[in-house]
Amino acid sequence: MKIVSGFASAKRLLDRSAPKNLEYPQEDAVREIIHQVREKSDAALLAYTEKFDGVKLTRLEVSPAQVKAAYRKVDAKVIAAMQLAADRITAFHTMQQAKSLKSYTHGKTGWVVRPLEKVGVYAPGGTAVYPSTVLMTAIPARVAGVKEIILTTPPGKDGKIPAATLIAADIAGVNRVFAIGGAQAIAALAFGTKSVPRVDKIAGPGNIWTFLAKKLLYGTVGIDALQGPSDVAILADESADPADCAADLLAQSEHGELSQAVLITPSVKVAEKTLEAIEKQLSTASRKAILTKSLSENCIIAIVDNMDEAISLLNLYAPEHALILARPNTTYEEKIINAGCIIYGNKATVPMSDYVSGPSHSLPTEGTARFASALNVTDFVKITNLSSVGEALMNLAGKAAVILARAEGLDAHAEAMELRLKKTRRK
Repeated sequence: MKIVSGFASAKRLLDRSAPKNLEYPQEDAVREIIHQVREKSDAALLAYTEKFDGVKLTRLEVSPAQVKAAYRKVDAKVIAAMQLAADRITAFHTMQQAKSLKSYTHGKTGWVVRPLEKVGVYAPGGTAVYPSTVLMTAIPARVAGVKEIILTTPPGKDGKIPAATLIAADIAGVNRVFAIGGAQAIAALAFGTKSVPRVDKIAGPGNIWTFLAKKLLYGTVGIDALQGPSDVAILADESADPADCAADLLAQSEHGELSQAVLITPSVKVAEKTLEAIEKQLSTASRKAILTKSLSENCIIAIVDNMDEAISLLNLYAPEHALILARPNTTYEEKIINAGCIIYGNKATVPMSDYVSGPSHSLPTEGTARFASALNVTDFVKITNLSSVGEALMNLAGKAAVILARAEGLDAHAEAMELRLKKTRRK
């Protein structure tokens, strides 16, 4: 891990507000995948599944019988833990729904909030199994009132979706499951194929291939966000336990080699002891190769003069996860304005938020927390404005509308309103 001292040096490394590279070497390949799926439908999906996942499927959709059979393959304690997590996620988003946007009219002008009809949920595969992502993405959609939820996720080398993922889909209320991964899954959901229904919006994280497919298909289909590698920034004062700091830095780095983990502290002692704790905990880690690469290439310990500087750096970095490890009764969370999720409390650790706290763990990454939000129920509704135009409004503001239309050179707009004004005067 890199250690940097001083606010200015840390700022140069942590400032993610600079324009990003918008060119990706995989983009042409993703365009071709999208084209093939649109033109060849299921045939393209089956071909790409064989090419990229190494399995030859004859059927893309998982049957209800396969979902039911999954319960016999997973330990009862794991199922119970998923159900507990689902209950908490449901409770959080139900509360969020009650406190968020509602349909409203005042004098026949207002808005109507309606759930989307069909939503696609993508759950990544690859180096790990992510039933928690299914719960964290599908449940907010279900709470929002989405009528049909479609899950796509890559099959394993045996051609099957992991049993835990199928159980999570069942618990979350997913309607249909397809063994499709990568850019081809995003294209299938965007266009629809012979087997896969077209959806209104796609939600869920993935790798660079799904990222680019979502980027290219935005507008053809709704997109929740363009998530990149996961990240955390830990805000630690002199009271923080270095073992706790190390454990969460390792937990974040475990996501993948591109994951980013940052510790910001005014304490040289905490910084040095955290490094020692990382070495100790790393020696027994099961995913040591991934952790070592991530820590060496993408992780930083920043030592600053005080907590005010630490908070300024964290807000500049705009992390996906902001973890506060500090003395009790501090109010640092109130000063953090750029973060996907703020985790605090005397037992604070990011994995609790990843699994069972309740808020969705699908969060803005790569500094987009400056303007983007955590996945929530409002991602799965649309707002239709209501504009009632009667005699009272025409008498009040019709002439002003005509003047504005003429000022913009839109004469047909003005004449349409003048026609209504004449009718109003004749009454």
